[in-house]
Amino acid sequence: QEQLVESGGGLVQSGGSLRLSCAASGRIYAAGWFRQAPGKEREFVADISYRGICTAYAESVKGRFTISRDNAKNTVYLQMNTLKPEDTAVYYCAASAFIGARPYKYDYWGQGTQVTVSS
Repeated sequence: QEQLVESGGGLVQSGGSLRLSCAASGRIYAAGWFRQAPGKEREFVADISYRGICTAYAESVKGRFTISRDNAKNTVYLQMNTLKPEDTAVYYCAASAFIGARPYKYDYWGQGTQVTVSS
């Protein structure tokens, strides 16, 4: 059972940037970022294959967010640029325990990190 720990959240002004990190306690395969805003359901943000070759993004973040990973560090990143107030949410990292194709099955979830974008 791997543990995922997110970090890098915080308060930023509209147009600013943040980089989230998701550190796993051991090897993880496909990974993704999700977010949940107050009063809304959790939604997909981005995902990345084990080797980092395949990525996918929600339309709302495409062109602004970039997901990447460093398997030597068991860490997945989410670079968020040109942030908007509507990006305000708790961001969760998720990861798969086994290699596989989409749709990814996530076995591990982090505790979440708050991102707040002020206008």
